[in-house]
Amino acid sequence: MKVEGHIEFTIIEQSAERVVSEMPVQAGIKNPYGTVHAGATLWFADVTATVLVMGKGDASEGMKGFPLAINLNANLIGNQIDGKLKAVSTFVKRGRTVSVVRTEVTGTDGKLIADVTTNHILSK
Repeated sequence: MKVEGHIEFTIIEQSAERVVSEMPVQAGIKNPYGTVHAGATLWFADVTATVLVMGKGDASEGMKGFPLAINLNANLIGNQIDGKLKAVSTFVKRGRTVSVVRTEVTGTDGKLIADVTTNHILSK
């Protein structure tokens, strides 16, 4: 069995304290039940949080100082079948070595979809 998918998101706001992004719900991120796959929701939250920790720099393969996720805690609270998801990442703690980020993922109507906390350590 071959399974293919397409996943994308857009950063709509970025500051030193907060990153906001949107992800369209499309066939490539849905599970067989027709709702957004939990893995897609977590990927979306993690990448949004990573952008916050990384700041204005651009990521590149093998770069030093990339904020690797070392822990992820997620509460998957809701889901949806169409529209867009929105992720808002803010710091719980910004550290020199380890940072903790909280990301809330909401649905089109503002309903909470996931509450995700990630810990990131800067790669060497």
